[in-house]
Amino acid sequence: MKRAEPAPIDAATLEAELEWLARVIELRLARYFDATAPSSPELPGALVPPPQLAARTDGRGGGSYGAAVLHHQLDPTERLLMALALTPQLRPQLLDVLATLNPETQRPFTEFGAFIGPGGALLPTVETACFVLAGDNIGARLRALQRLAPMQRLAQSDLIHVGPAPGDAATRATLLHGLLQASASFLALALPGPALPQLADHSALASRVTTGLCWDDLVLPASTLAQLDDIGLWLTHGPRLLNDWGLGRRISAGHVSLFHGPPGTGKTLSACLLGERCGREVHRVDLSLVASKYIGETEKNLSRLFDTAERDGHLLFFDEADALFGKRTGVGDSHDRYANQEVSYLLQRIEAFSGVVVLATNMKQNIDDAFLRRFQSVIHFPLPKAAERLRLWREAIPAEVRLEPALDLERLAQQFELSGGTILNVLRYACLRAMARGDAVLRAEDTSEGVRRELLKEGRTV
Repeated sequence: MKRAEPAPIDAATLEAELEWLARVIELRLARYFDATAPSSPELPGALVPPPQLAARTDGRGGGSYGAAVLHHQLDPTERLLMALALTPQLRPQLLDVLATLNPETQRPFTEFGAFIGPGGALLPTVETACFVLAGDNIGARLRALQRLAPMQRLAQSDLIHVGPAPGDAATRATLLHGLLQASASFLALALPGPALPQLADHSALASRVTTGLCWDDLVLPASTLAQLDDIGLWLTHGPRLLNDWGLGRRISAGHVSLFHGPPGTGKTLSACLLGERCGREVHRVDLSLVASKYIGETEKNLSRLFDTAERDGHLLFFDEADALFGKRTGVGDSHDRYANQEVSYLLQRIEAFSGVVVLATNMKQNIDDAFLRRFQSVIHFPLPKAAERLRLWREAIPAEVRLEPALDLERLAQQFELSGGTILNVLRYACLRAMARGDAVLRAEDTSEGVRRELLKEGRTV
């Protein structure tokens, strides 16, 4: 099925949204500084009606931005928050008025949430959003804060997230100082192409991984390749097997696989190529970072991660799986009990996930046997044998490089048991030496020195 072309970016729609935001801020400030004005509990749609999105024959109003607004059914408050989040990139000067100094304290008004970013631009925070939406009305502020709560629609639907603000630990821990950030997925729909660089999504737990290699570049044993093919079959035919053939009543909806083996043997590359082969994006999660950085909020963030991956059809790749799936010990205190709860929740979400999850580890012996029994496949990535190492050496050497006659690749492949990643490190060193000399000749002495250095890194000697 041919993918629909995105709607063109309509600058007039963006202009209208930003002018609307500017009018709301102007009116909010006028009411704030007018001592005789009553406290205003209403939200922006009542203060100033939002601009109409021009109707199109294809149902997508106002170009790509209007199409994204209609697709996600953003109400006036959500539209205003999105415009506020995008203002630093589209029209940063619009927020300069909120950096006004308080004449009594000679510093910016706290209630405006002014945060001066790089280049002097004001970056909108949760406090800024509360002021624009609610002024100083407590009830309206609470409703505004509710809109930005992690478990509410804007965060759960991957539209707007609250990212950490720079500063000391105390500042970063304060919700009101968090920065408003439009999600990468909304930007991809609303502002496609080079019109606006993607913003960093600090709340994301996964990052997309890609490779410039192809399936034929994989150098793995036949048994490993066959097991990878099985995952590809599931990606291609799994929905039909579950729904049309009725096995969905008896088996789990997804596929969980453990990739294990020494570093540099192709675990990450294989996951990337599986995704590309089956038309799926691959997103990598580092579980060691999740466990340490999101302590206390792990379940909430993992829930959003899996919901987004299931909605968009992503293949999830969990690096360093033994960080959470390691052998369990007795519960000695509340920290141990909480850690076990995190593992149980993660296992539950993985089993309920309808897509493919790949867990990678260098140390299979550290994975609890109870978890292994729940995986659909356990795939070993061994160090390559001599013939495979020779192929890796030959295929990785750049076409621009000539080999010195004394360089014997067959001897290197036979003598040194190296992974594919290690071989690439050796070639990187030797090629840089050739570039420094300016002769584009791969010399035996440079290659031997590169091998020696890599073996020393691994605690081995030549």
